[in-house]
Amino acid sequence: MTQYMEISELYRSLIETFEEVKKAVQQNERRSRGGLMLGLQEIGASLDGFIGAYYPVASNIIIVNKTPLRRILETDTSLLVPYVFHILLHEYIHSLGFLDEKTTGRKTYEISKKQFGEHHIVTEFSTNIRKFFPNLVYPIHGWTPLQETPPIELVQGFDFSSTHPYIT
Repeated sequence: MTQYMEISELYRSLIETFEEVKKAVQQNERRSRGGLMLGLQEIGASLDGFIGAYYPVASNIIIVNKTPLRRILETDTSLLVPYVFHILLHEYIHSLGFLDEKTTGRKTYEISKKQFGEHHIVTEFSTNIRKFFPNLVYPIHGWTPLQETPPIELVQGFDFSSTHPYIT
């Protein structure tokens, strides 16, 4: 993605952060889901901003937009893990069956606050992400990718705690 971080480091960060997301949701909501995949996709940006990630309803994949990841890596790498935690938490909550954005946003905030406290950057993302990323937007209800969907790059080893050693 950039000269500052190898792609393998980014993948490792995504994988490790997702394991923390699952633990936080299990501790706070007593819910879990296994067998998810993570895809990275070049969704880009528009005049209205860009979408950080999305969960296609009734699927087993979370798609993360490469554009904001790249921007973070180019400008302020200290935001990477908190940003990834926030977007993966938000989309993981969707994957648990919470499709309404307001409900998902509220649960994202509540879990973040319980895990990190009111003034932690992850919790602040839940209340005002535009403060950190003025052009980042969540998809409107019913949003779908462009007709000519860019390829999805799968992250190997994602959700590893849900698989047994014999599954490859």
